[in-house]
Amino acid sequence: MSFDKKDNLTLGIIGAGAMGRGIAQVASLSGMKVLLYDSDANVVSGAIRFIQDMINKSAAKGKITEADAKKAVALIKKADSLKDFSNCDVVIEAIIENLNAKRELFKKLEDIVSNECIIATNTSSLSVTAIGSVCRNPKKIAGFHFFNPVPLMKLVEVVRGLATEEQTIDSLVGIAKKMGHTPVVTKDAPGFIVNHTGRAYVTESLAILSENIADTWQIDGILRDAAGFRMGPFELFDLTGLDISHTATEAIYNQFYQDPRFRPSYIAQTRLNAGLLGRKTGRGFYAYENGKPVLQDKARKKESRDIKDIKVWVDTANTEGFKILTAYLKSAGKDIDMNNKPNEDSLIVVSPVAEDATTTALNAGLDPKRVIAVDTFMGFDKHRTMMSTPATVQYIKDAAETIFSADGVTVDSINDSPGFITGRILAMVVNIGCNVAEKGIAAPEDIDRAVKLGLGYPFGPLEWGDKIGAIKVLDILTFLYNFYGDPRYRPTPWLKRRAKLGIPLTQKMQQGSIDEG
Repeated sequence: MSFDKKDNLTLGIIGAGAMGRGIAQVASLSGMKVLLYDSDANVVSGAIRFIQDMINKSAAKGKITEADAKKAVALIKKADSLKDFSNCDVVIEAIIENLNAKRELFKKLEDIVSNECIIATNTSSLSVTAIGSVCRNPKKIAGFHFFNPVPLMKLVEVVRGLATEEQTIDSLVGIAKKMGHTPVVTKDAPGFIVNHTGRAYVTESLAILSENIADTWQIDGILRDAAGFRMGPFELFDLTGLDISHTATEAIYNQFYQDPRFRPSYIAQTRLNAGLLGRKTGRGFYAYENGKPVLQDKARKKESRDIKDIKVWVDTANTEGFKILTAYLKSAGKDIDMNNKPNEDSLIVVSPVAEDATTTALNAGLDPKRVIAVDTFMGFDKHRTMMSTPATVQYIKDAAETIFSADGVTVDSINDSPGFITGRILAMVVNIGCNVAEKGIAAPEDIDRAVKLGLGYPFGPLEWGDKIGAIKVLDILTFLYNFYGDPRYRPTPWLKRRAKLGIPLTQKMQQGSIDEG
């Protein structure tokens, strides 16, 4: 029988910091007896008081009954030593991220607990297999990775080490569900699912910043407003702390033997050296006053210019983009140049998906001094991103900003870049999600579920790729790869094959015989 189906399940937790006390809180509320231990006895006492206070507050707000709160509080006990875990069904380790410290602890625990007891690690970055390799009974060792704050973040990564038995995984999946959390099963791989896929968003944003394509506040605003992310990457860096984010990026990069897809940025290391860690230090990518970021969105507002006499010619190469742009221009009352080739004084508007403005202008034989590229990749109504070639004259830039902000929608002007910003970053997010699926680290549906719950993205990477269109994603990555000559942008076989076959990225490998008769 799996432990999750057992009455009076006893859960031991080692480490009474934010993660340990969060796990203890949700476990007690689900009816489990909890023994909480920390090498510092005072920390345990403080953690139990904190948990009791949080549970009582929930009761006061009517989220749980007074009776349930009293029952949950009574289920949490302080463990005076590791020996108190001798009758535990499951022990969860939530101590410092140090491989040797975890190994030593697991070896000690094996001499205390029964052979049927599951010993799980809450590690976010270390190999579960490496931790369990020092144990006599590695089939009972697994990862059980919660996210902070545990009561609010409803995801748990259940990590299967090379020696972990299926019953251990099944029990932890059941326990996670009993706690009211959503379990996703993953192989033991660097970053598991969430930290692995999350590298694309932050590392590609830093790459864009390093090329001086846009400022931090522009990148954040574009990804929030146009792509639908809850937070921009630089806001996220400041919230989590650059010391944590950059360290995680370096760890995953090195654990994958310097795979260019996960390459860290010198910008992050330089700012880390300067102590610009984010909110915790009062300054990161943004300055902070009274704990709130001083944002620069106001810098987007540009003075309108008199452009009554200018005509706008729209390139037809991107049929969807042409329809969006001409519909807007007509609604704004703008005079459209309908000739096959633009007049000598017309503003030339193009809407590439993968190419930069320069390549689009040169390939189409357009005057690069008058070319403005407008991003229609993620729609056009909530936010507009424009970019120019290095040769585009200032009058054309000003005219385009005035025209495309006439209805009050925010416009950001950026320097030339393949895929603009949204296309470039989303292509990398999708590609790394495909990489996780291709390696068999997790099932496609678990990858998407984990990313939505763990990172708060509006869609999972594979799901997002299907919404965008796998062919479009492949086109962006192929152009990036050829343009930069950087293997960072190489498309995964999972993406290439499904894009060419026209099947969903979320589709698993087909199993079995084609002959059903």
